[in-house]
Amino acid sequence: APAQADALTTAAALAPLVRATSRTTLASIVLVDRSGRVVLGPEVGGDYAGLPEVRAALAGSPETVLRRNGAYRPRYSFEWLSRASALRIHHARPVRVGDQVVGALLLSRSPRALFRGIYQDRGKIMLGVGAIFGLLVVLSGLVSRGITRPIEALSAAAREVAHGHGAIPPTPQTAAVEIRTLYEDFAVMGEAIARRSRYLRDFAAAVSHEFKTPLAGIRGATELLEDHHGDMSEAERRRFLSAISADAARLSQLVGRLLDLARADMARPEAGVSVDPAPPVRRAADALAVGGFAVAVELTEPVARVAVPEATLEAVLTALLENSRQAGARRATITASATPDALVLAVADDGPGVPEADRARLFEPFFTSRRAEGGTGMGLAVARSLLAASHGRLELVASASGARFEATLPLAQ
Repeated sequence: APAQADALTTAAALAPLVRATSRTTLASIVLVDRSGRVVLGPEVGGDYAGLPEVRAALAGSPETVLRRNGAYRPRYSFEWLSRASALRIHHARPVRVGDQVVGALLLSRSPRALFRGIYQDRGKIMLGVGAIFGLLVVLSGLVSRGITRPIEALSAAAREVAHGHGAIPPTPQTAAVEIRTLYEDFAVMGEAIARRSRYLRDFAAAVSHEFKTPLAGIRGATELLEDHHGDMSEAERRRFLSAISADAARLSQLVGRLLDLARADMARPEAGVSVDPAPPVRRAADALAVGGFAVAVELTEPVARVAVPEATLEAVLTALLENSRQAGARRATITASATPDALVLAVADDGPGVPEADRARLFEPFFTSRRAEGGTGMGLAVARSLLAASHGRLELVASASGARFEATLPLAQ
């Protein structure tokens, strides 16, 4: 039977929409009337009533069927990518007007439609692949310039520094922010290593010099005693033995001060320390106020609490007061002043002060102007290291007369 007139009219009205949908989805769209006759699609006038999915749709139920095309032959270059290219899915749905089924819509599609779209757009796809490849090349160049090469240069510099030579590379301005930060941190580390190496080298030289003199004295006195023991008077023998004893005592003192300096250098800040500085200040003052040396303590109570252990405070103040007494001062004064984040303890004396030529080396280990009187030159170095372990500072500041040292102590939290 011919297609119904009203179905043909409806199909003509829907034709533009169906064609646009078919181009977009790459699906075959067929519209049949209530008798199964094709009114819109590639085979207008054909009879699809015998298809099971169409019969089900005309009966009011959607139906989906999967069929294999026995006469399938590859047509497009990319069809080998799928083993399902010979399959086609068919889906039929009823078309209702009110409660009455007036026709059916049959949709079908196979992977070949997809491959056809890929084949038709192969130029665009190749252009996109080329653009992506070019972008990857550019990105790899940027990564190489901004990350890989700077890290390789830094690695080579680290190996050179580890062997004791080589220079710190300049920070590359074209590198990533993180890489520039890494270079800056490496420069700080390298400078710290170089400074520590210089310190150890100078320290080793100073230790060698300090130990050489008493050892030479002990050796010389021993050789004289061995060679001329029988020719010496009792007084001469006692004099040589006293010299050996004095040199041995100096060696023992040097070893003790070296151990103090090592402990101070290795000390770490104690967590949660909160100390009232007044008691250790008064104990140090009372201990050193002997033999005509007076110590005045001028503190305004209450004194701010500091994050420095009591033992450290007492050791530092004892070293400063002992330094003033040995320098010839008759009186020292301890005062305190507060800043927003620190307490400054000042120790000022009425002694001869520190010569300008000695100020730069005053805190160096073994530097002393009283070597003949037995000075080791370690007291101020130990005091500064002890304070540094608690994030404090010890400095020699300018004064109208005498010497003035200031110990800056961090406040307790």
